[in-house]
Amino acid sequence: MPETPLILICNDDSVDAPGLRNLIEAVAGLGHIVAVAPAKPQSGKSSAITVDKPLRIDRRPDIGEAEVYAVTGTPVDCVKLAMHTVLSGRKVSALLSGINHGSNAGNCVIYSGTMGAAFEACMLGIPAIGFSLLHHSWKADFSQCKPFVRSITAAVIARGLPKGICLNVNIPARCVPKGIKIVRAGEGYWTEEYVDYTDPQGRPFYLLTGRYIDTNPESDQTDSYWLDRDYVTVVPVRPDPTAADKLEEIREILADR
Repeated sequence: MPETPLILICNDDSVDAPGLRNLIEAVAGLGHIVAVAPAKPQSGKSSAITVDKPLRIDRRPDIGEAEVYAVTGTPVDCVKLAMHTVLSGRKVSALLSGINHGSNAGNCVIYSGTMGAAFEACMLGIPAIGFSLLHHSWKADFSQCKPFVRSITAAVIARGLPKGICLNVNIPARCVPKGIKIVRAGEGYWTEEYVDYTDPQGRPFYLLTGRYIDTNPESDQTDSYWLDRDYVTVVPVRPDPTAADKLEEIREILADR
């Protein structure tokens, strides 16, 4: 008899985020689900780990058939601590991260705590997927994205992923997605990133803001292009950032050093 798949779920919006509950509901029945998520919101933490204070993991009420735990740390802390404690010695069939409240398209993958958790699992040899809905509100409607989350997850559990590769999945909001496009990440950058303020004592402080500039908006090879046209995008990404195609060029640049 085939072994029941074990699905580990994490996020960066916290154990209380609606996106976590909706992800659990979307994949219910595909395997035994264990959710280990940050006790507090950890957006933008990328692959940060906690090294300066102790971590705690506490059991929370189940969501459906899923076991739920809260960790006093980052998304990557959640993956590491889940493997060390709750899942010690057990084979994980898939790591799902999300469903994030907001986009992780383009170069947002660099900053994303959602994808930080996926990268960590990928480095451990676990098939991993990060899911994001392009809607920041905790009142966002996840119903239209659930069928896509479920079908992508089922395919990865059944067939696996290439070694060293995980998936960054972004889903348009306020619409019924037209389908799935497997593409590359859009090219762009953030600008006007801080707003200046002064506190009552006259000291300056700054709050992160800004807007994203797509430098190639007409390219039909990118996630940003297809998200604007109401398609779910799947971008294969890897935690290994080595520019293997540039090794020889760098050897030539440094030849005399």
